[in-house]
Amino acid sequence: MEITVDEDVRQYIASQGCDFRICTACMGPALVPVSVKAPKETDIRIPVGDQTLYISRIQARYITNVSMDMIYDEDDIDSCPAFYTRGRYY
Repeated sequence: MEITVDEDVRQYIASQGCDFRICTACMGPALVPVSVKAPKETDIRIPVGDQTLYISRIQARYITNVSMDMIYDEDDIDSCPAFYTRGRYY
């Protein structure tokens, strides 16, 4: 099964100038910078221009398309325990 990435998501990733990852979060699949949730060896890698979009193997079973509604903003990240990491919150 192929996972497609919407053009506006591709443009967003390019404008941010960093790699992103789709992982499991409080409200479903979350698109976050790898500085928030690091990629794993088991992730699927999708090239997006000069960047890479990593998709967790868990989420890859359930999604067929990456869309803008998957983007987590700073408030979403701060309110979801899935993103709590030692050093950032302790």
